[in-house]
Amino acid sequence: MELAFGPLLSFRPTKTDTRETDGSQASRHGPFKLHHQGGTRSAACCATQRAQVPELSLENEKHNLLRAIQDTQRGLVTNAHQRSDIEEAMVNLECYCSGALIDLVKLDGTWRLQYTSARDVLILLESAATLPFFQVGQIFQKFDCLDQSNGGVVYNVVKWSIPTLLEEDNGVTLLVSAKFSVLSARNIYLQFEEVTLENINISGELQALIAPALLPRSFLSLQILQFIRAFKARIPLGNQDRRSVGGLYYLSYLDNNMLLGRAVGGGGAFVFTRAQPLES
Repeated sequence: MELAFGPLLSFRPTKTDTRETDGSQASRHGPFKLHHQGGTRSAACCATQRAQVPELSLENEKHNLLRAIQDTQRGLVTNAHQRSDIEEAMVNLECYCSGALIDLVKLDGTWRLQYTSARDVLILLESAATLPFFQVGQIFQKFDCLDQSNGGVVYNVVKWSIPTLLEEDNGVTLLVSAKFSVLSARNIYLQFEEVTLENINISGELQALIAPALLPRSFLSLQILQFIRAFKARIPLGNQDRRSVGGLYYLSYLDNNMLLGRAVGGGGAFVFTRAQPLES
């Protein structure tokens, strides 16, 4: 950083600079004119370098955070030293968004979970690590707020599976939807609405058991397969007499490809990176 600012700070006007004040004098002193132009170019170059320094520093902080979480299995396997390093890296990155308003255009889209310290998510990951009949695939957070001014809808999406019965890592989609509203510069309030179980993809082995490929498939077997594929279960989280569960969520950092969030009240921290849109 000192090298980037060096040429600008070391530039000093010469005696010729202070003495030549009118156009006629400047035209008689070619060396002064060339020196002045060079100084202008040097100052412009340094200004460009100075503008690039925060961006380079920001990318370094993002890299440091991704490096700190890369061996944690999305937060499942961490020790005290790793958790300290991750928290420090998050705080360093959060400084770049301190006080800035939430940009709903940037927020809109699909984000893939890379790390969390939230217990409710870690319980899922622990279950998948210990139970042979349960797998957890990718976890996403999808924001739908592109054309909104003060909120939108957010979906927590978990891809999970049962080995031999469902497709690996993508057997069923568990989706928790919530409306959110912007309360302050970085805080949003989530009002959870419903839990949905959908997009059931059974394994090839189960399909063969229901409708063997070597035998003519009956109308009943085809109906069973169609029913499984189209099955969708919805569980509302509230009704007219009772409001659903809600909570505060602090969006501590946001840019085009990274999102950091913290559930207010000790609910844990989250690190997301931009992902491709989910298939509906």
